Amino acid sequence: MNLGGLRVLQMLRRGRMIEVKTRGELEAMRAAGLVVARTLAAVRELARAGVTTAELDELAEQTIRDAGAVPSFKGYHGFPASICASVNEQIVHGIPSAKQVLAEGDLISVDCGAILDGWHGDSAVTLEIGAVSEKDHQLSAATERAMWAGIEAVRAGSRLTDISFAVQTAARQAGEDDGREYGEILEYGGHGIGRQMHMEPFLPNVGKPGKGPRLKPGMALAIEPMLTGGSGETLELDDGWTVVTVDGSRAAHWEHTVAITEDGPWVLTLPEES
Repeated sequence: MNLGGLRVLQMLRRGRMIEVKTRGELEAMRAAGLVVARTLAAVRELARAGVTTAELDELAEQTIRDAGAVPSFKGYHGFPASICASVNEQIVHGIPSAKQVLAEGDLISVDCGAILDGWHGDSAVTLEIGAVSEKDHQLSAATERAMWAGIEAVRAGSRLTDISFAVQTAARQAGEDDGREYGEILEYGGHGIGRQMHMEPFLPNVGKPGKGPRLKPGMALAIEPMLTGGSGETLELDDGWTVVTVDGSRAAHWEHTVAITEDGPWVLTLPEES
């Protein structure tokens, strides 16, 4: 799940330390991550034209609870659902609704979190409903490419903004390759994760390399770029959650929870068969 940088920092005022986990604790996070991965796989199977985002939410909650876990999002600062379902111009934090019926050509970003034995997993995917436009397909692919570039930059001894720079560079390169410029979202980014969903540090998706805290084995981060097909300007709706593009352009959001190890990044929310 993604909250604005200022909002995250306000929640983290009491402690500035970045949590370092033991191998056993990371393995517990991996178990939570697998619950999230299985839930997103189930949602992906159901997501098609004619299905409501409320139905996706019901399936997600049931899948999480059947695994002996608890939805991270439901009730979190008042959020009313187990997933964020952000359709088309909605960037993040879309509230599932029985009135939101998916249609052919829609782009929907589904963000999901689960708590298992006190540890959090957090991941997001962007799904194409039926046949989408080539531009929307490129937008989602560019965002996923930026996420994986950020994950590849997760190395012990590196600096936090090395990840930011990798995400930014990949997003801009994808834009060049696609012959367009993608909107970068500056107010929202990744975050530390572990015993809480949002922990230090806040991880911007743009920035110069070599800045911020040094990455250490045992740290865990949610890496989650968002891109738009137009401007990067955002607006939060009156529901207090849903963030949309000001210009009405479509948006995509991809996320994985990643642990830093001596051997490189460990993607804790990757499906088991991967």
